Amino acid sequence: MQAVEVKRFLEEKLPNAQVEVEGEGCNFQLNVISDELAGLSPVKRQQQIYAHLNPWIADGSIHAVTMKFFSRNDWLARG
Repeated sequence: MQAVEVKRFLEEKLPNAQVEVEGEGCNFQLNVISDELAGLSPVKRQQQIYAHLNPWIADGSIHAVTMKFFSRNDWLARG
């Protein structure tokens, strides 16, 4: 599995989010930029992402995912 596939998939499922993905194979790091998700609790944020990735996790296509969440302003301010 490629990072571009994960990015495209998540951005289709989360239309108000920008997703930056690093990694390949079965391990990925996600930076999720979304004002909507940034306003949720950490657990709720992760649940939103895992709800979409679970089929790939279940079939072994994705083994490990780390996530960071940013509001749009926080993403731009990080320089």
